[in-house]
Amino acid sequence: MTKTVKLRSQPGAEKRKPSMFWLLAGLILPVWSLMVRYRFTPESKLPKRGPFILAPNHYSEIDPIAMGAAVWHLGRVPRFMAKESLFKVPVFGWMLRKSGQIPVERAGTTRSTGLDNPMSSASKLIENQSGVIVYPEGTLTRDPDLWPMRGKSGAVRLALESGIPLIPAAHWGTQELMPRYGKSIRPFPRKTIEVAIGEPLDMSEFAGKHVDQKLINEATKKLMNAITALLEGLRGEQAPAERWDPSKHQQNETGRF
Repeated sequence: MTKTVKLRSQPGAEKRKPSMFWLLAGLILPVWSLMVRYRFTPESKLPKRGPFILAPNHYSEIDPIAMGAAVWHLGRVPRFMAKESLFKVPVFGWMLRKSGQIPVERAGTTRSTGLDNPMSSASKLIENQSGVIVYPEGTLTRDPDLWPMRGKSGAVRLALESGIPLIPAAHWGTQELMPRYGKSIRPFPRKTIEVAIGEPLDMSEFAGKHVDQKLINEATKKLMNAITALLEGLRGEQAPAERWDPSKHQQNETGRF
């Protein structure tokens, strides 16, 4: 089992810059800290500056808050991609814009990617020198034991077409705070969330090649393998040899009737 340690919250240029995150952090983090303590692998770190794509596992509805707070703890500002229509909602849309969230047009989006126009999103990241959290599974894992399932290609496509570093990540413990598909939080006793941030994925084997579906699938598999390896270390267990594939299991279920 990978050793994790308590780390002091790290400073960062983004955190020092006045923004909507000051308000959000002031409102959310004190309450969050009453419910959660973090432990990171000693190697866990994020780039101090510049754009990045962080790709974590996903098994609880509360994961975005968990990973957002972890990113803030490591000295960077957490951002997510959100449907463009949400930016038109009064007040809420203003908060999304002010906090630097990334709007994504959903028209024409394919189920396999989860992103409609990756370069549009990438240009915003590069322009603002910011990082974004993208869940490569696209939704909560369907694996019965909460291992990462087959990934979608959105995070990989964004990285390949932009050159932005793609960083695998894993966390374990949020299921104790809110179980998968759970609708309520169990704040007490205080929960421990362990986090592992990997090295940026080496994408050199794909450089200079035509970005077709086969290449995307290979790169996505490499990303999911890296995330799974990090999670194996946190859990001290070995993941199943075959990754859970929702489409195959859905077909199996359909064939029973």
